Amino acid sequence: MKIIDLSLPVGNEMRGVDVRTAKTIANEGWNATTLELYSHCGTHMDAPVHFVDGAATIDEQDLSVCVGQFGIWRQTQQGSVLFLHHSVYRVRDDSHSIVHLHSTHSVAVSVIADIDPTDVLPAITAYYVMRVGRLPLVPYFAPGDIELAAAVEAMAKESHSLLLANHGPVVAGKSLDAAVYATEELEETAKLYLMLRNLPIKVLTDDQCEALQGR
Repeated sequence: MKIIDLSLPVGNEMRGVDVRTAKTIANEGWNATTLELYSHCGTHMDAPVHFVDGAATIDEQDLSVCVGQFGIWRQTQQGSVLFLHHSVYRVRDDSHSIVHLHSTHSVAVSVIADIDPTDVLPAITAYYVMRVGRLPLVPYFAPGDIELAAAVEAMAKESHSLLLANHGPVVAGKSLDAAVYATEELEETAKLYLMLRNLPIKVLTDDQCEALQGR
């Protein structure tokens, strides 16, 4: 059996970490460091109690749950999408999973010339409002352009769902299921929007959308 250490070094560049000098030999006669850690920083495993009241704590979990089949993905292309994920995680403490796709209908909507860049799709269904919410359009950047990360980070502060122009959606969620369901809802709504584009339609009103917030 081969053991691969996936743990990340803890440092100030990591979200939720604050390492600072507490004492120095020059001032106090000894060196000491203050280390503050958010429980989700770095490499960690969530116990069931993190998501379900009364569920098992980490010390009650059998190590066998950590054993299973796995795959290794090696990123050799400079235009990695990993920096997109990092830029979202930095500004969304409530997000633990991200889905990024090049899904057909979402990409098609992203290249339409007259869409509203502040909120790309109309509120056609209640589930779109509840799962996706506001969908801003991130301007086009070439794959691998570090400026894309900065643009995504700025917009992710206000919305967990983004649409990259000429590229595809980036959707964050509190869990992988939540991110997947939201991405699926986005793609289906994009499909509906393209089907109905030349027809007069009734969308949900602002009051109806507001009533759905938090559900």
